[in-house]
This record gives sequence, structure tokens and C-alpha cells, in this order.
Amino acid sequence: MKSNNKNQEIKIKNSKTKFNPTIDEISAKKLKLKPVGYPFKFSLMENIPLEISNEKLFEDYAKEQWLGIELKKESYLFDQKMIPDYAFKILEVEPNNSILTTETKITVDTALNTVSEKIEPKNFNIKFKDIVGQENAKNKVRIIERYVKSPEKFGQWAPQNILFYGLPGTGKTMLVKALANNLNVPLYLVKATSLIGDHVGDGARQIHELYENANKNAPSIIFIDEIDAIALHRQFQSLRGDVSEIVNSLLTELDGINPNTGVVTIGATNNINFLDLAVRSRFEEEIEFKLPTDKERKEILENNIKTLPLNVNINIDKIVKLTKGMSGRDLKQKILKTSLHHALCEEKDEIDMDDIHYALEQSKKKVKNEVKNMYE
Repeated sequence: MKSNNKNQEIKIKNSKTKFNPTIDEISAKKLKLKPVGYPFKFSLMENIPLEISNEKLFEDYAKEQWLGIELKKESYLFDQKMIPDYAFKILEVEPNNSILTTETKITVDTALNTVSEKIEPKNFNIKFKDIVGQENAKNKVRIIERYVKSPEKFGQWAPQNILFYGLPGTGKTMLVKALANNLNVPLYLVKATSLIGDHVGDGARQIHELYENANKNAPSIIFIDEIDAIALHRQFQSLRGDVSEIVNSLLTELDGINPNTGVVTIGATNNINFLDLAVRSRFEEEIEFKLPTDKERKEILENNIKTLPLNVNINIDKIVKLTKGMSGRDLKQKILKTSLHHALCEEKDEIDMDDIHYALEQSKKKVKNEVKNMYE
């Protein structure tokens, strides 16, 4: 990018010709930059954030190549040495339209480049009656209801950390949504994988901010789904990467070292035996979610069939027998939804057993492929 250097030389000449004052009058006193990446999309390196480990060293490096450049707020400076064409946006310059000199103080706003998205509380319209089965789990979470309504009765014995476990699609997330809706309290819904940031410290910061916000809005519920993604048992740690600082931050919050009065943490995992024992021990109660029985599968099918946009001509009792071992989500997504799409593709006015059999076959193929991929 030689043309950039030439343009920079022209700017210096023009600025000196245009202003021609003393160096003190045109010298920039302060300059604040933000790394923003490459102007072109041409490689796997695009949009990789820049980490400044030594700001004083970076300041000397910047002055070496940009000395004499005219600085204007909202314009850009391009690196031409170590990472050619990497752009830095000028966030602040004092005074504006001044020249970078050896006296200019340079800072880099890397926070804007690395801060993770703030986790906000959500509201849902799901009710307990919408959840078929899981009566044991429903009864167990009643203690959380009593605590939120009458915290003074519990004192230091308040329920704080509860663990949901069971196969995918059995209603763990639905139950916590119904619980928050029933209590009319904020629900902080978090996927554990979203806590793993691009830089060391991102996840830990998110966890502390999460609990700080939950405390401000207490009583509230924090739901960390797929918690095993960051808290795998030590024998699987090599698979998870370096997330130790995230786990340590989570343990600090679960231990109550920072008082989280009125905040209930609910973790969820599909594989409870994969959890790190240090994390698992912080949950005072473990609540299992089981696959639906024949009776419950029939009720799930009947409830969801009512919402289908086509007429339905099927044998529900037969489907119940054919779907043994499937979760509620499987019945809705893999069977009914696939059947609907098949009927629509065939330009039919109703869903029949041919569509159901098609969905069952597709489901079996998917399971076979998943098992095959596990061993390849």
C-alpha cells in the first residue's frame, strides 16, 4: 500500500503549507485509537481483534510511523509495518485537525473491541400447565417459589443453587421459564458456551457482571444451560480448552462469597457425569428430567396437533408406540414438524400416516449418522 504513504506525505506537506504555525499550535495533545481490523475481506485473518499488551511500547511504535500525520476525529490510521493495512479509528483527538508529534499522548481503547454482549433478563409466557409430565421436577421447584414469596422464613437456609439434568428435549429450559413467569421475576437465560470469550478474562467478567445485574434486580433467577461446556470433569479438560478462570469465577458466585441474596442459580446439563466435581458439589439439589411415558407422549402429541395448520388423519396410539424413547422436543420437531413439511411438499391438504412414517425414517437416519460420526 505505497499509495497510503504517499498520501500521508501529501497530507503533511499540505498541512504545513495550509497552517504554517508553530509546532506547539498544531501539535495534538491527546489521541485515542480503536483497533477496527482490515478494510478488505481477503483472508482468514479478517476481523481478528488486536490485543495491546504494552501501551507505552505501542505508543512509540505508532509515533515512529505516523509522526507528522494530520489527525481528524472519526478518520482512520493504517499500519504499514507489522500488520499492513490494519486500521485504527481515531475516537478522540485534542485538538481536532492537529498533527501527531513526539509529545502526543496515545491511548488505545481495546475495551470496545473485546467487551462481550451484556446478558439481559428475559420474560416468557410459558406456564406450568404447558409442561407435560416432569411432576417430580415441578414439585421440587416449588421450594424456590416459596423462597421468593417468603424469603424471611428461610434465613441462611435459602435455596441458592439447583441443578437440572436429563436427556435433551425433556423440558429443563421450559420449566425454568415457567417458574420465572409464575413468580414474575427476571430470568437471566445463559448458554454456557457464550461465556467463553475471545480473550482471557472475558468469561470471568461476564459472570461477575451477570450476578451483579441479577442482584440489582433481585429476586431473580439465573439459568446456565449446558453448564458442562465450561465445567467438564477433569479427565475431559483437554477437550474444553482453557476456561479455568471462568470456572473459578462461577465457583466464587455459587459459594456466595459475594452475597447474592434473592438470586437463585439453576444449572442444566445433559451429561451430569461429565461435570467437574468441584462445580457439581456447589449445587445443593439435583433434579432429574425423564423421558415421557406412553401417556405423556400421547398428551404431547395431542397438544401440538391442535396447532398444526393442516388437517390431521393419523393413528395417535400407533405413533405413541413407534416413538418410545423420544423426548417431547423430538415429538414436536422430528415427527410432527417433519410430517407437516413433507405433506406441504407433496401438496397435500392433510397430514396422514405416510407423512408420519417418512418423519420416523428421517429421524432414524439422523440418529445413525450421528452415531457413525462419533466413531469416525
